[in-house]
Amino acid sequence: MRIRDDLLDFISEVGKAAIALFIIVDPLGNIPIFVGLTDEMPDAPRKKVYNTATLVGFILLLVFAFTGQGILNIFGLSIYSFEVAGGLLLLIISIRILISGSMHENVENPESMGAVPIAIPLLVGPGAITTTIFNLQAYGTIAAILAVVIVLSLTWVILRFINRIYGFLGRTGSLVIARVMALFIAAIAVQYILTGVTHFIA
Repeated sequence: MRIRDDLLDFISEVGKAAIALFIIVDPLGNIPIFVGLTDEMPDAPRKKVYNTATLVGFILLLVFAFTGQGILNIFGLSIYSFEVAGGLLLLIISIRILISGSMHENVENPESMGAVPIAIPLLVGPGAITTTIFNLQAYGTIAAILAVVIVLSLTWVILRFINRIYGFLGRTGSLVIARVMALFIAAIAVQYILTGVTHFIA
C-alpha cells in the first residue's frame, strides 16, 4: 500500500512538473512563429530544422536539470530567493504574452533556424530554464528529467504535425491559446513568489 501511495505521489509530481514546463515552453502558442520561420522551406529541410530544435532544447533543459543545484550553489543562492526571482520573471513573461500574444519578438530571418532562434529562445528561454530548475528543487532530479522528456517529446510531435495543427487552429486560435496559457503562467508565477516570500518570513 505504501509503495502504491509513493508511486501515485511520484506520478503526481511528474505531472505537475511537466504541466508547468509545457505551459512555459508553449509550443502551441508559438505555432504562428514556427510556421512563419519555415514557411518557404521544403518539407525535408523543415523537418530537419524541427528535429534539430527539439534535440538542442532537450539537451539544454537536461543540462539545467542536472546542474541546477550546482548553479545555485556557485552564486550562493537559496531556492527561496530563486523562487521569488523566477516568479517575477514568469509574471513579466505572462504579462507580455497577454499584451502582445507572444513571448518573443517575430524573427525576420527565416534562414537562421534550428538551434537559434527556434530552440533558443523560442523553446528554451529564461522561463523554461527557471521552471526546470524549480522542478528540480521541488520534485527531485528524476521527476524534473521526466518532465523535460515528456514536454520535449510532445513538442516534437507538435512540430512534426505543425502544418495540420496550424490549419486547424489558425492564427486566431493559436493566439487565443497563447493568452490562455499566459493566465496559467501568471498563476504559477504568483505561487512561486508566495512560496518564496512565505519561507523568508518564516
